[in-house]
Amino acid sequence: MRHEDEVWHRRPVWVLTGVAVVLAIVLALGATAVGTGFFGLFRAVPATSDDIAAEADARVPPRALVVADGQRMLVFGDSWTFGLGALTRALGYAPRTAATLGAHAVIDGEPGSGYLREGWEGGTYGERIAALPTDAAFDVVIVQGSINDRRRYPEGYDAAVTTAWDALSATYPDAAFVVLGPAPHVLPVDEAVVAIDRDLAALAAARGWGYISPLSEEWITEENYLSVIDIGPVGLRHPSTDGHAYLAERLVDALRALAVPAVAAAETPAPGW
Repeated sequence: MRHEDEVWHRRPVWVLTGVAVVLAIVLALGATAVGTGFFGLFRAVPATSDDIAAEADARVPPRALVVADGQRMLVFGDSWTFGLGALTRALGYAPRTAATLGAHAVIDGEPGSGYLREGWEGGTYGERIAALPTDAAFDVVIVQGSINDRRRYPEGYDAAVTTAWDALSATYPDAAFVVLGPAPHVLPVDEAVVAIDRDLAALAAARGWGYISPLSEEWITEENYLSVIDIGPVGLRHPSTDGHAYLAERLVDALRALAVPAVAAAETPAPGW
């Protein structure tokens, strides 16, 4: 079967007219206090457990992830999703993952970009999500990364993630969402990257979104680091071509582990994860 995966060489120049939704969320969040603690992991939360429950109940239950041939997939992320380090972008982990799963993929990666940090073309995750098309439809949305926020973390981080994810789920309410956490570009792993991974895992769990942690699952270790990461002037500590192939294999396995059988998903449209 031939799959015509769409890979963008630049960030899409689409305009989202419903930015009022995002602005309303930002205003509702208000000032966020930043706590202290081990690796700066502890963040201000709603005042009571009732507030937390009400916030969770207000969200539409997530669609169950189904891995099936011919699905429409959006992979959104940073330079790793862009395919930096691979011989060609078509050999990046994202198009390889889509090809293995038989998905029709749109790849939106911007090097340097994060929830707090602007990328090479000037976009944060939130700004880029606001530019995604409202008329597209995806069965699966994968949000990857990012280590790029490690120098600006933790101030404003949870609020930026929440705003971006709220906008993304509002834009594609019928999609199943999976968050692919940051993977290490150097070892030992930066403490801020460890904290970011834990924050993203907790925020994804609160929504019922799938979460895949290359850190906790030890995708990159001292034993395989040099076979996955190109530390030379070409790769600049990004995955090599072989590294991207390896990451695609791990991601495919992780997605299949998260997925529910197609029959079960049809019987229960939104059972969560």
